[in-house]
Amino acid sequence: MDTLEILKRVRQIEIKTRGLSNNIFAGEYHTAFKGRGMAFAEVREYQYGDDIRDIDWNVTARFNKPYIKVFEEERELTVMLLVDVSGSLEFGTVKQMKRDMVTEIAATLAFSAIQNNDKIGVVFFTDRIEKFIPPKKGRKHILYIIRELIDFKPESKRTDIEQGLEYLTNVMKRRCTAFVLSDFIDQKSFKDALTIANRKHDVVAIQVYDRRAAELPSIGLMKIKDAETGHEQWIDTSSKAVRNAHHKWWKEKQEELTTTFTKTNVDSISIRTDGDYVKSLLSLFAKRN
Repeated sequence: MDTLEILKRVRQIEIKTRGLSNNIFAGEYHTAFKGRGMAFAEVREYQYGDDIRDIDWNVTARFNKPYIKVFEEERELTVMLLVDVSGSLEFGTVKQMKRDMVTEIAATLAFSAIQNNDKIGVVFFTDRIEKFIPPKKGRKHILYIIRELIDFKPESKRTDIEQGLEYLTNVMKRRCTAFVLSDFIDQKSFKDALTIANRKHDVVAIQVYDRRAAELPSIGLMKIKDAETGHEQWIDTSSKAVRNAHHKWWKEKQEELTTTFTKTNVDSISIRTDGDYVKSLLSLFAKRN
């Protein structure tokens, strides 16, 4: 993709996703993702019914009567996007590639964040950390992120979600809201890394998948290629047993994924590439209110 094409695509995505953020997501995002905690505001004299755990003992000692600390919600958030850029995202059979949909969802979340005066940063990962964009504010920063989402060329094609989560836990010192955007096709478990990341941060999982991952069409012999390993093989999709075995594998993987998110207390949604991600995001926001 040449520079002109990239800029055109950035502009298209900006118009679409900023419009969604302005018109649909502004209020829902604000209420679904609260500030990172309570910030100290002032001290005042203790009143009957106040929590004694909030007493400021230094001020109390100075004035010989009890004073308490007053806190208010800290509204400003830091939002991190953990974006899977492995080979399996370069796949789509119906409407668009998984990576295209991930780009649009990421851009929509980014515009929602800056509308809310939040900082936004990105981690691109495969089976390694491909790129880290530190959190900042502003339209210029968002356009840079969108450009990278469109045109970033990873060094690896494989997936290791655990790597991305461990990096988030280590690099982000203060609590943030982190959206993991992936198809979650990973050969090994990332449950422990997700548990640790979600204790420190507020992690949300967004799965993007193609319907052919769930069900094969009956079109006879078909050559399939693993986008991450390059392994190729022929399968006979006219065989009901082959189609059923594939569907069973998919169902088991999804059940495993759902169990992982439930046990780690992580909110999640699954979106098909030919589905409506606007509805899915709204249902995610509603679930958190």
